[in-house]
Amino acid sequence: QSCPRPAGQRASQEPGSGGLPEGVEYIPSRKKGKNPMKPVGVAWYSLYARTRLGYLFYQRQVKKARERYPHGHSVPQPYCFPGVKILPIPVLSNNYSYLVIDTGSSQAAVIDPSDPLAVQAVIEEEGVMLEAIFCTHKHWDHSGGNEALCQKHNSCRVYGSALDAIPQLTNPLADREKVTVGCLTFEALATPGHTVGHMVYVLDGGPFGSPPCLFSGDLLFLAGCGRPFEGSPETMLASLDVAMGLGEDTLLWPGHEYALECLTFASLLELDNSALEQKLQWAVQQRQEKRSTCPSTLGEEQTYNPFLRTHRPELQEALGLWQGMGEDPDAFRARVLKEVRRRKDLYQAT
Repeated sequence: QSCPRPAGQRASQEPGSGGLPEGVEYIPSRKKGKNPMKPVGVAWYSLYARTRLGYLFYQRQVKKARERYPHGHSVPQPYCFPGVKILPIPVLSNNYSYLVIDTGSSQAAVIDPSDPLAVQAVIEEEGVMLEAIFCTHKHWDHSGGNEALCQKHNSCRVYGSALDAIPQLTNPLADREKVTVGCLTFEALATPGHTVGHMVYVLDGGPFGSPPCLFSGDLLFLAGCGRPFEGSPETMLASLDVAMGLGEDTLLWPGHEYALECLTFASLLELDNSALEQKLQWAVQQRQEKRSTCPSTLGEEQTYNPFLRTHRPELQEALGLWQGMGEDPDAFRARVLKEVRRRKDLYQAT
C-alpha cells in the first residue's frame, strides 16, 4: 500500500454530488448493533460502563462486526512521514484503532485496540513489535482488546488515566505526561467529559517533519464530539478547548467513523456554510466507496464542526441564543454547546 502525505490527499479529493446514497453506513437510525451509546439512558450507561453485561455486549458487537465486515467497515489509507507510519484499523461497526510505527526501530504503539484479532493481523503484516497500548477511556469498544494483546506481547505496557477503569492498565498517566516508544513521543492530555478519565494522545510530528497528530478517542470526531456521559457542558467545553489549542495543522484521528452523520446534522444548523457543504459532498463520495474519512485537521474542523463553533455568531443566531447581559463568555459558550448537544441527540433518535 502507498503512503501519501495528507496534503496530497486533500489536493486529490473531488467532492461528490447528490444526496445521501442508499446503503451508506452510519446514517442515524434505531438499528441495533451500531453505536451502543445511542439508546442510552442512565441505567443503560451504568450497565454498559460498569458491569460485566457491558463486556458481554461488547463481545456480541465484535462477533457481529467480524461477520458483517470481514475486511473492516471502511477502506483505510496508511500515512507515512520519514520515520513514522500511521495505520488506521477499522474495527467493530464504526470504530477506529490506530497502529503507529517507528519505522527505524520497528517498535509500535496502538491506540484503542477494540478488536485484538484485527489489530494483531496488522501487527503481523507490518512485522513490528507492540510496545504500548494507549487507551483514551474505559469503554469496551476502545479497551476491549487490551487483555488479549498483552497476553500476546509480554513487553507491552497499557497507558491511560487512573480515573477510568481501563482493563490491564499498567502505567497510569497524568495530564501532560509524555511517553516515548522508539523515536515516537506521545503526550497525554486530560480531556474529561465523555468519561471522567478520558485522555487524548498527541504524537509529536516535529522529528519527522509532520504536523502533530491528535488521537482523539471519543472527545472529537470529524464534525462532531462525544456525549458528556460523565461531565457537564462546561467540562466538555474546556476539554474541547484543550484540543483546539494544539494548532490548526494538527491531524485529527478520531475514534469513530461518524463523519457523514455529523456533517449532515451540522448542515441543518448552518445552511449557508460553504466549507460545510463542500465537506459533506466529499464525505458522501467517500462513504459511497466505503472509504475512511480520516484524518481531517483542526483547522478544517473549526470551519464546519458545530461543537467547535460555539463562539461563532452565525451558529448562536441559528440556535436562537444570545449572550445575557453580564454573562461570562465561556458560560455562554457552554450554553451553546449544551443546545447543540441536545439537538444532536434528538437528531440521532429520529
